[in-house]
Amino acid sequence: MSDTVYEKLARHLAALGMGYPPKAELIDILKESFSPEEAGVALAIPTRTIPLQPVPASQIAAGLAVPKGEVERVLEGLADRGLLFSRRTASGEMGYALQQFGYGFPQTYFWGGTEGPSAKRMAELIVRYSKRDQLREAYGATPTKALRFVPAMASFTPEEHAVFPFEMMEELINKVQVIALAHCPCRVTAQLLGKRKCSHVLEACIKYDDLAEYVIERGLARKITRQEALSVIRASEEAGLVHLVDNAKEGIRHTCNCCGCCCWSVGSIRRKTIPRDVLMATYFLRETDEDRCTGCGACVEICPVGALKMEDGIPVADKEWCIGCGVCAVPCPSGAVKLIRRSSAVPPKDFRTLHVQILKERGLAGRP
Repeated sequence: MSDTVYEKLARHLAALGMGYPPKAELIDILKESFSPEEAGVALAIPTRTIPLQPVPASQIAAGLAVPKGEVERVLEGLADRGLLFSRRTASGEMGYALQQFGYGFPQTYFWGGTEGPSAKRMAELIVRYSKRDQLREAYGATPTKALRFVPAMASFTPEEHAVFPFEMMEELINKVQVIALAHCPCRVTAQLLGKRKCSHVLEACIKYDDLAEYVIERGLARKITRQEALSVIRASEEAGLVHLVDNAKEGIRHTCNCCGCCCWSVGSIRRKTIPRDVLMATYFLRETDEDRCTGCGACVEICPVGALKMEDGIPVADKEWCIGCGVCAVPCPSGAVKLIRRSSAVPPKDFRTLHVQILKERGLAGRP
């Protein structure tokens, strides 16, 4: 196979901290998304960076034998199509970053709820690429996981709220400044392909701060208030959706509200195609207070990963597959659901620390 610009770009993207597994199917996605000129410019964007960390356009242009103005035009065109993350750098110059796996790729194709033949074509390509092996490779490459599940608010006692504030969506949302609401890429993809198996709301992905500013500016999401975000969180919990966030105590950039029907993370665990601990950080497991339990089975019905079953009138969790999401506490009429910490482990202190650690574990630590 000849060494085309798209093959070079595929290898380049594989060298990101959250890198793209360089499969043949990825080449088709890149050909559909980038012109040869655009792919050449993308090759000049550094890879050894944390997600959502832009590099000044002047630095990117310095590595190319192309006039700076032309490079800026290409970069802005890519960002406007959601193919690059963009924001002003500290110097005031516009900066750009490659979309990392799970942090823009493949989400930007679907955050806006796009419809039509081109969106369906991209959905087909993404599904063909994002198979079990690719997900294992992308998320299972390092001991430190990029994402974690945050338990539903009803699953914690007030005492636990005080001890583990970073485990509360309400506390996490109270610390951010800008919030945006986008469509769920998984459910949009399933709908485009006529494979949607649920009626869960499409507009359910929440973005924060610099990522929120980007998706609002590029027309990929709409700005919402803190109260609106909390309403989305509560409605998601009542619908049996799972909160998936960055595996950090602070500085989270997004919350996915995932279903077991369509979503790649919760769905993979529900179908038992990828072990839970390969994909995500899980800090809690569910137990049942047998003295309180009425045996109604409501928790079994709502469990998004099918990890609960009734035994002698009591719900019992499969500890190998339970994700500690606490969704089962929402319909429980007697407060019988208990979440138990798996260990003393806690998430990294912030988003930057998380991704610097992932870069180190992948042997890519440079100057993030």
